[in-house]
Amino acid sequence: MREKKNFTKKTVVVLITLCMLSFAVLPAAAASDPVYRFPDGSTPVSITLDGKSVLEGQAAIIHSVTYVPLRAFSELGGAESVTWNASTRTAAVKVGGYTLYVTDGSFYVQVAGRYIHTGETVLNIDGRLFVPVRALAKVFSMSVTWNAATRTVVLKRTGERLLDASSYYNADDLYWLARIIHAEAGGESLEGKIAVGNVVLNRKASAAYPNTIYGVIFDRKHGLQFTPVATGTIYRTPSAQSVIAAKICLEGHSISREALFFMNPRIATSNWIAKNCRFLFRIGNHDFYGVY
Repeated sequence: MREKKNFTKKTVVVLITLCMLSFAVLPAAAASDPVYRFPDGSTPVSITLDGKSVLEGQAAIIHSVTYVPLRAFSELGGAESVTWNASTRTAAVKVGGYTLYVTDGSFYVQVAGRYIHTGETVLNIDGRLFVPVRALAKVFSMSVTWNAATRTVVLKRTGERLLDASSYYNADDLYWLARIIHAEAGGESLEGKIAVGNVVLNRKASAAYPNTIYGVIFDRKHGLQFTPVATGTIYRTPSAQSVIAAKICLEGHSISREALFFMNPRIATSNWIAKNCRFLFRIGNHDFYGVY
């Protein structure tokens, strides 16, 4: 029995030694090796923050947009905590006295009462949320530039504090923009609502129209511009999504900076727009037009 026992101990020792040697000779993964299985057609890119390389192997261009992992990026930005709500599929990131909410599949992130469009949808890759870098950089007060020569996203901390909704949005602009969006596109998708809001802001930026949102909506220089002004539906309380669309527009997100007109061809009482303007695109029930 003793001899058999000794033989077993020796065998175990030999096996352990062999295992250790086998692991020792395995090649170490390179720092640039991808950490996640990005979708086909994606392109890995480099990220620097204040001159230092970060998130190696964790960032990629997907659908022409650079994505970064939410948790890792948030930790770089000084986040206090990152939690996950499985029922709503939403991550909550506490940072700088605010909470950033990011939902799987969403086209925007929410923080301090603000809604920032991500450009492309939030993705779930290998069980981790990935978000377009520009939206997160805005939240964490970082500037973003692209170095094409090195294929690097260059981030720099600006030191500016994120403004909450009450400080960032002009209350009067938000009030009227949300109402015209709801009155004209209350039954449309979020994209359709944003496009209507873009038309109002494009007019505001044009020398041919008043330079305020209120002025654009109630403009009568060339006749009534928006039917809800005549019907009184402009004064209805907007839906939550209409308010979100208005905030996204005021954050600077634009589907088109050319669109100055829109119409629902199925119910329009006049074809002036279709006959005199340049068709751009259609979203839902609305056709959008620009000038020739």
